[in-house]
Amino acid sequence: MGQRHVHDITFWYDPISPYAWLAFERLPQTLMGLSGRVRYRPLFLGGLLKARGQLGPAEIPDKREWTFRHAQWLAQQQGTVLELPAAHPFNPLPLLRLGLAAASSPLPGDTSRYVTGLLFRHVWEGGADAASPERLQGLERLLRDHVAERGGEWPGADSEPVRAQLRANTDEAMAAGVFGTPAMVVDGRVFWGLDALPMLRDALDGGAWFQGEGWAAAARLPGAAQSRA
Repeated sequence: MGQRHVHDITFWYDPISPYAWLAFERLPQTLMGLSGRVRYRPLFLGGLLKARGQLGPAEIPDKREWTFRHAQWLAQQQGTVLELPAAHPFNPLPLLRLGLAAASSPLPGDTSRYVTGLLFRHVWEGGADAASPERLQGLERLLRDHVAERGGEWPGADSEPVRAQLRANTDEAMAAGVFGTPAMVVDGRVFWGLDALPMLRDALDGGAWFQGEGWAAAARLPGAAQSRA
């Protein structure tokens, strides 16, 4: 009997995204029965979108309302707690830096599934203010204890190495073709969004479509000239 293939999956996320939270919760079910290693890598979604010349969903009023309605409906469909924070959008940088300060040292720029879950739950459970200094301080104490229990040293969430790592993560994601969160990258292919999880599973199972030209053909499709009003 041959060895089972071990899949390496990078899960790019920013906890500001409700769809990233829902995908994080559903990912174990998607990967059930497979051998795989998942790397959870935080990025600054606002910086990524700005570099690509995009607006975030929360920056377009009608789309913002739809996003929250849709995310709440999806959450109850999949049985995940999702309570809107007191204000959204908010500045996620302090939260992202806290996560990276607690990152595993053998894998710089990665957060463990435990730490990643703490960041998401800070935003999407309880309906509180995700940017509250008091709540962020409480999360920092929890993460500092987590690092200490594992024999690590707390570098400081505002330290330059942590800030630099977040910038490096965001640059790395963009270089990999990531344009939003959540994004799952496997073998150079980017799977974007919660609704891409079934497609991801099909790819990992060696689905027939992925053996053909469909993936590459999409990149070769020329764009038509845009009309002007």
